[in-house]
This record gives sequence, structure tokens and C-alpha cells, in this order.
Amino acid sequence: MDTVQDTTHQPGTEEKPKPVTPPPSSPTTEKPAKVAKPAVGTSAGAKTKTVESEKPADPVNKLRRGIIWSLVGGFLATDFLMFLRFFLPRTLFEPSTVFKVGFPSDFGIGVETKFQQQYRVWVVRNAERLFVIYARCTHLGCTPDWKPAENKFKCPCHGSGYTNEGINFEGPAPRPMDRAHVEIDPEGQVLVDTSKLYKSPKGEKSEFNEPGSFLHV
Repeated sequence: MDTVQDTTHQPGTEEKPKPVTPPPSSPTTEKPAKVAKPAVGTSAGAKTKTVESEKPADPVNKLRRGIIWSLVGGFLATDFLMFLRFFLPRTLFEPSTVFKVGFPSDFGIGVETKFQQQYRVWVVRNAERLFVIYARCTHLGCTPDWKPAENKFKCPCHGSGYTNEGINFEGPAPRPMDRAHVEIDPEGQVLVDTSKLYKSPKGEKSEFNEPGSFLHV
């Protein structure tokens, strides 16, 4: 007779259940979620938009541009002035030929040279007369120098010499220096006019004694 094994669960002999290991899952790369960009023109878009600030201008470049524009402006201005000068008359601005030199009492005996630079004249006074010599050598038109130590006028160009009254005595000068017209104006001052000159040509009648060539003092 077969023996039937008793499969009845007996206390103290139950087996513990084995832990169930889940099957390994295949590795998956999770993609980051896409962030939706805000629409252009919306307030959200304005907040998220990055505004790039402009870089400050290079001071060296600014200086270089300033110099270049200055040179261009100067060149154009010069051309414009030359253009105007082409159409303007070429006049010489000379001092007036009529001028006052002061009162007769302002001059002592001798030669006064303070008007030479401006009017090219010397005021000369002697014991009887006051007259004005036009400072131009009668040789070639140079301006003589007054030499007080030698009491004479000396031309630096060719050596012509004149006395303190402008009478030639040495060098190539052919005649004395001319004298300007003089008169007393209503104020009592000496008025000189270099547009009218009195001459004393060699071998001819001198004009140095004519009225207007001197003043009695």
C-alpha cells in the first residue's frame, strides 16, 4: 500500500517568501523639457530680452576725427578766401598824405625823427624856419638814416650823404631831398601834406623858398 506523504503545512516549517526582483529597465535618456519662448512684443518678451549696451567711443578716434575735420575746414576756408581775393581790387593801404605833427613850439632846433616810421618824414627846425623833409634818397629812393653823432643823413644803399637840412654833399645823390608842404591849421598845429613836394634840382631854380615849403618861427 502506497504511503501518501502528508503535505499538510506544519507549524514551524513554513518557508519565507523570496523577494521579487523587478526586471531591469532599459536605460532611457530623459530630454529636458523645452521652455516656450515668449512671443515678441509681449510684456514677457520685453522682460526676458537682453539689451546690449553700446560701447563708449574711443577718445583717440574722436580726436583723430576732430583733427581731420579741422584740416578740411581750414583748407576749404583758405580756398574760399583765395576765391574772394581773386575778385577784389588789389589796393594798397597807405597812410594818409595829410596829417598833423603838433604845434611849432613842440619842436626845438634840430631834427625830429619820431614821424619817420609812420609817415616817412623828418621835422627840421633852425633859427628861422620849420620845414619837413620827405625821407627818400634822390638817388634810387631808399630811406636814409639820421646820424646824430655826425649831424647828417646817410643813405644805407649807396652811401649818399645829406646835411641836417637835407642838402646832398656826398655820394651819388643828384640833388637835395624833397620837402613836404606845411601850413598852420585853424587849431594852430602844423599840417603836413606829402602829396605836394618841393624840389631843388641841380642847376635849376630851387622851390625851397616858395610859400608852403616852410613856416616862419
